[in-house]
Amino acid sequence: MSRSEHRDAFASIPEAVAAIGRGEIVVVVDDEDRENEGDLIMAAEAATPEKIAFFVNHTSGVICVPLTGERLDELDIPLMVRENTESHRTAFTYSVDYMHGTSTGISAGDRSTTIRSLIDPATRPADLARPGHIFPLRYSEGGVLKRAGHTEAAVDLARMAGLYPAGVLCEIVRPDGDMARVPDLIEFCREHDLLMVTIADLIRYRRQNEKLVRRIAEARIPTDWGDF
Repeated sequence: MSRSEHRDAFASIPEAVAAIGRGEIVVVVDDEDRENEGDLIMAAEAATPEKIAFFVNHTSGVICVPLTGERLDELDIPLMVRENTESHRTAFTYSVDYMHGTSTGISAGDRSTTIRSLIDPATRPADLARPGHIFPLRYSEGGVLKRAGHTEAAVDLARMAGLYPAGVLCEIVRPDGDMARVPDLIEFCREHDLLMVTIADLIRYRRQNEKLVRRIAEARIPTDWGDF
């Protein structure tokens, strides 16, 4: 079945933004001709041991934290490779663990602590061990309007909800370990009472509801009636 045949299974973008603002997890699906996968996504502010355990139990387990380039630069977390040859150019950086109040870094509690440390203004580069068990991703400025990826969707949703512009994401897998596709995701969302949206809908919503003109300079213009 095509995705259009499942439209009633998808929530609106305002509904998803409200859910993110309440600290809930949502499922975000990208294009069928791209990765064609669904990710669990929540705001980084909402990370708790219980929610991270849910992520671990229902995903590939590679938990990523999309962050702005500005924040990654503050924490001195560079890109993992200089030349990115991954098929969708996902901007992986060095993996990290928070060094204070954690043990091995792999537990749900340790990973939630690391995630929250990444958005804590008091955290400094020296507070993060590298490599670690959390994978920060570098967000493309402009969000889904610049790159139609889960990285950008996670930060856009958090920002639209009025939260710190950072998210948590991981790819949902089926019990047999294969990637979950739309029919699987519909059943998953029903079972766990989660909202599901598409990146395509997020792109449309932003284009329709945001001012996309940005002032970059000012100049006085001389005319016959004076300077303006």
